[in-house]
Amino acid sequence: MTLVLPAAGTLLAAGLLVLSIRRRYLVTTVDGTSMEPALLSGDRVLVRRTKRVRAGQIVLFRFPELPSGQGPATVRERQLLLKRAVAVPGDRVPDDWETPDVEGMAGTVVPPRSLVVLGDNRETSWDSRHYGLVPRELFVGVVVRRLSRRAPSETVTPSP
Repeated sequence: MTLVLPAAGTLLAAGLLVLSIRRRYLVTTVDGTSMEPALLSGDRVLVRRTKRVRAGQIVLFRFPELPSGQGPATVRERQLLLKRAVAVPGDRVPDDWETPDVEGMAGTVVPPRSLVVLGDNRETSWDSRHYGLVPRELFVGVVVRRLSRRAPSETVTPSP
């Protein structure tokens, strides 16, 4: 009976540690090519839950409202996006920051509690050029590190 109490205490401590880690971190899998070459589709990344973001960090956030002002589509309302923060509150968005600038953000100052984000692979990325500022309420966290790299696809050599 005396061995049961220390074992129960150890299990309780381990459980609390796991809950603490889950509350502060999450693991997600990259799906898509918008962050290549930094992150490839299939990579797994560790994200620290936070609302504080610095320019240059890769941020995980919930899908923003569509430019039309309508709420996100049902399929997308639970979708998370990974993009690089290129301007944070107080930063001036450069006049030649990116094209197309559908939202007309060139030259403006990023307001408090907002971010300007871009995918590293501009050709395939849907980002602040298209939907504007990302409000802080949508932030989930920042990428701490890549946990695993996508396995290279196997090449099949045709037989002669």
